[in-house]
Amino acid sequence: MMFGDDEHDSNKTSPTPLLPRMRTITRSKPVVRADRSVKLVQVCTIRKPASELYAFWDCIENIARVVKEPLAITRLSRAQSHWSVSAPTGDGFWEWDEVFITDEPGRMFAWRSRAGADVPNAGSVRFRPAPDDARTEVVVEIRFEPPGGETGAKLAKRSAEKARRHVAETLRRFKALMDASWMPSRK
Repeated sequence: MMFGDDEHDSNKTSPTPLLPRMRTITRSKPVVRADRSVKLVQVCTIRKPASELYAFWDCIENIARVVKEPLAITRLSRAQSHWSVSAPTGDGFWEWDEVFITDEPGRMFAWRSRAGADVPNAGSVRFRPAPDDARTEVVVEIRFEPPGGETGAKLAKRSAEKARRHVAETLRRFKALMDASWMPSRK
């Protein structure tokens, strides 16, 4: 999936969710280059309706509740946010502005970073009924371009397993919160 640069209307009626309802996007120059990026896909199944799980992710501030590593998310507008994430090397933070590019309530949303991001990235979260219709599959897809140019990309592709574990842990924490209404500690 390629994510474009265009802006979108914000004709949303609900005051709490971040995104306007169902928007159409026009594709333009991708933010994340496939030849230099790492793609992560993780899936978990949760015994909750898609609408409830979507509502959690739609409130951007909730994401910090399920990410174990230090993270700050600042809402800039209904469809934009600023992210500051602890660098894996422990020597500072990676920062970027992010824009949400599509929203299908109860089904999915997608985002991409703006130009100038320390870590260019794009992704989506999809909510789809599990085969038994009593649960929902949550599919997180993230593509990011590691810092350090081609050398960074080669190193990141070799160590992509660490990033996969990070996304899997975030989904595990999300599942724990949604299934049992409790959250494991950050330790």
